[in-house]
Amino acid sequence: MNKQENNKNRTVAFHTLGCKLNFAETATIARKFEEKGFGKTNFSNKSDIYVINTCSVTGQADKKCRQAIKKAIRQSPEAYIVVLGCYAQLKSEEIAAIKGVDLVLGTKNKFKAADLIEDLTSLDEPKIYSCGINDVGDFNPSFSLNERTRGFLKVQDGCDYKCSYCTIPFARGKSRNQTIELTVQKAEEMAAGGVKEIVITGVNVGDFGRSTGENLLALIQNLEKVNGIERYRISSIEPNLLTDDIINFVKGSDRFMPHFHIPLQSGCNKILKLMRRRYLREVFAERVNRIKSAMPDAFIGVDVIVGFPEETEEDFDETYEFLKILDISFLHVFSYSERENTLAASMSGKVPEYEKQKRSKKLLALSEIKHQQFYNSHLNNKYDVLFESTKNKGKMYGYTGNYIKTETPYNRELIGTLRKVRLTGVEADGNASFEFIDRL
Repeated sequence: MNKQENNKNRTVAFHTLGCKLNFAETATIARKFEEKGFGKTNFSNKSDIYVINTCSVTGQADKKCRQAIKKAIRQSPEAYIVVLGCYAQLKSEEIAAIKGVDLVLGTKNKFKAADLIEDLTSLDEPKIYSCGINDVGDFNPSFSLNERTRGFLKVQDGCDYKCSYCTIPFARGKSRNQTIELTVQKAEEMAAGGVKEIVITGVNVGDFGRSTGENLLALIQNLEKVNGIERYRISSIEPNLLTDDIINFVKGSDRFMPHFHIPLQSGCNKILKLMRRRYLREVFAERVNRIKSAMPDAFIGVDVIVGFPEETEEDFDETYEFLKILDISFLHVFSYSERENTLAASMSGKVPEYEKQKRSKKLLALSEIKHQQFYNSHLNNKYDVLFESTKNKGKMYGYTGNYIKTETPYNRELIGTLRKVRLTGVEADGNASFEFIDRL
């Protein structure tokens, strides 16, 4: 019996923390295990191997990673525990110190996980495969294929920005990407696998092309030509890289959705400068206004950090008032988390935790108002909804192009279909109700 046949009786379970990029990478790593004959199982089940793909963007992310590791060890004390990703790159020794961990893989080696497991015997001492981040230069193409109709396509990795609070450049290395031609080939593979909607992901998507002499506009122009993909979404893009040409292209596209996720981080220019962001709030406001002028129905999600060092109450109020009048749809609110080896960690003017929580609650309340207003402003409008396979309490869900989440009684025949609907109301859980205006 060869090793691949022997692996058929062995299972591997995966757990992903953090961003959409991590989910795309986990899916690619999982396929390598399946190619070697391992059976895939749910992370909540007992398994021979657990692979945990980590995030380290905040202290809370680190904590969740440790909790996931310990959960796997409790479930299957004899299992082989593999920890990889950003937290593994930044804190490999800290992870290796957790009793029960067998293999720790940094950024350069995480895609080799299936090859580095020679047998499933738990080790007395964990193996660590790590390197200096300057030694990381390869681009590992990744995408997800799952039961849902939506998949994540990694088009870019790493970041050359040096924001004063961020460890991502230390965890993922310099900005890099594949060529447009090779990226389009991955999208074609996703289409062949049944994916109807692709979310384009990366650390700094707008920086696509830095390593190949190309650019994001040319990429999305070519992706639109891929047969079988009904929709694309750009997961997140820096405001200074969101050009008029990209906005105009999305406006005229049948496949790229009017849905933007743009990191702001602060609405106070003083704080933006301390963060070493590459724009001021006036640029952000102009980009939002430009999108809304071109596509009044567009959904715009915004990232904001509260409690950055030296953010006074007046600075926060400036951010709040800026966001209050901005025509946006949703806020992703984060409390500042001090990260080792960042410039911000050495700054004075630390904001107390209780003050961070107070500011977060205030912005989350504003976000809820903005989100509800966005939904209500589109009631009685007609939209195409792409239905997903997710089932919860007899319900299934789908999204309009401008990211309004709808719900309806579960019907298997709807999965993966685009249906024309009229939005009729907003349910207690915040999802939109609708009526069909076409027939199967």
